[in-house]
Amino acid sequence: MTDNDRIAGAAKDFAGKAESTIGDIAGDAKTQASGRIREATGTAQNLYGQAKDAARDAADAAVSYAKGDGTEAVTKLVHQNPIGSLLTAGAVGFALALLISRPAPRPQRRWRYYG
Repeated sequence: MTDNDRIAGAAKDFAGKAESTIGDIAGDAKTQASGRIREATGTAQNLYGQAKDAARDAADAAVSYAKGDGTEAVTKLVHQNPIGSLLTAGAVGFALALLISRPAPRPQRRWRYYG
């Protein structure tokens, strides 16, 4: 599924290249600069659309992995290496316990000099 930003960005990029080329042919610096700006805007919008597509694809892959593929893979891994899985789970639990039970940081005392 292609994002609308990619389509609009590609269109602006093409229009900017065309405008820049017309500015080159006519020798008009203003048209040339305007074309380059439009081209850069289109390229940025296209890259934004690509990033949105990549994020959407990654989220879809994570959801499909979590729905069924992931549980099967984890089950297989635990069956293949039960002691390593137990040690990993213990280490993660220990790290979470340390993070949760940390006391709140106390403000440092500031020494005042009255001299």
